[in-house]
Amino acid sequence: MRVLIDTHILIWHLEDDPHLSLASSEIIADLDNEVLISIASLWEIAIKLSKGKLAISKSINDVVGHIQGSTSLLFAIAPEHLIHVASLPFHHKDPFDRLIIAQSLVENIPILTADSNFSQYGVELL
Repeated sequence: MRVLIDTHILIWHLEDDPHLSLASSEIIADLDNEVLISIASLWEIAIKLSKGKLAISKSINDVVGHIQGSTSLLFAIAPEHLIHVASLPFHHKDPFDRLIIAQSLVENIPILTADSNFSQYGVELL
């Protein structure tokens, strides 16, 4: 199964945060799954770290290195994703989440998230 993980799920996974459910952890660890991490998530983490709005034990270099050394794949932002963002209703105002939602809708990939706001967009949630 292909799955796109939301930024907070990525952070919880990297930080061994107890907020990450066992089911989510198993999806990420399952080698039969193609776990995708949007470049938008890395961008969000980089911005929040540089502004002091995110406190995690890893630098952005560590986060990128961890992903590159794992079985997860970085998921590029394509023009089609950006075009779709422009057509999304504003149920959710976070620009990074909106881009991840657009990626999911355009590519028909479920999102692993704990954010209930995503359901307003008709994306498949895990």
